[in-house]
Amino acid sequence: MGAVLKDIYAAGKLAVSFELFPPKTDAGVDALFTHLDVLMKFQPDYVTCTYGAGGSTRERTLEVLRKVVAQYPGVPVASHLTCVGSTRDELSAYVARAAELGVGNIVALRGDPPQGEETFVPVEGGLRYGSELVAFLRETAPAMGIAVGGYPETHVEAVSPEADIEFLKHKVDQGADAIITQLFYDNADFLRWRDRCAAAGITVPIVPGMLPVISLGQVKRITSLCGSKLPAKLLQRLEAQDGDEAGQLDVGAYHCARQVEELLEEGIPGVHFYVLNRSPSTSLVCRALGLQHR
Repeated sequence: MGAVLKDIYAAGKLAVSFELFPPKTDAGVDALFTHLDVLMKFQPDYVTCTYGAGGSTRERTLEVLRKVVAQYPGVPVASHLTCVGSTRDELSAYVARAAELGVGNIVALRGDPPQGEETFVPVEGGLRYGSELVAFLRETAPAMGIAVGGYPETHVEAVSPEADIEFLKHKVDQGADAIITQLFYDNADFLRWRDRCAAAGITVPIVPGMLPVISLGQVKRITSLCGSKLPAKLLQRLEAQDGDEAGQLDVGAYHCARQVEELLEEGIPGVHFYVLNRSPSTSLVCRALGLQHR
């Protein structure tokens, strides 16, 4: 099953991880692994895979992770898992099946409300909060490594930044091994939030999640959904490359590399790249930083 998150972050070296999503077609899976072959040159410490709304792509998620385990022996993997649309028994069955396929870690999230609904309502026999999912996993699958999500710019549903950190602390107290953050583009936001987490008594590794900008249109859509903001200088540089896809990708990779370089100086334990199933931009960042030689 490979190493679990607690051991990965206790190893004393920068941990690099990549997040995938399950393609809808077999051709998409083939393309994903063509890109993953490139990314594997940077020796990731683990790979994660999401699944679709309400668990709609769980089968493909497991198929992707099974193939990662088979093609890259020794690379630990993690499956995302949410409370959406699942009873406790269904969650337990999924985790057991994932473990059989070699999955040793779970990224535990409450999940977004189903499309068309404004508030999250658990199914009968299900779980309401991410903290409940962490506690459930720690009880039913104690060998699993568990990561949870953190929000440097505050979760869009949180009543306040303080309440958001209280909820995060509760998730950690239930047994999370690490926190992986939502994407952000201003390191000052992350560093202030990390200090507030420390003041609240959160001591597990806090890992910045990085999404190198591929295009201005794409990043505007993503940030509008998650509540992140674009620094003015980054926005100006992207707008200056309007109509030039390669130019926008280069700007995004440059900004991300600068971000990670600054964060390394601040002692981050690892960096988690949202690669969107492609390799060019993340590869540019990793090569610029020499991460294959860490």
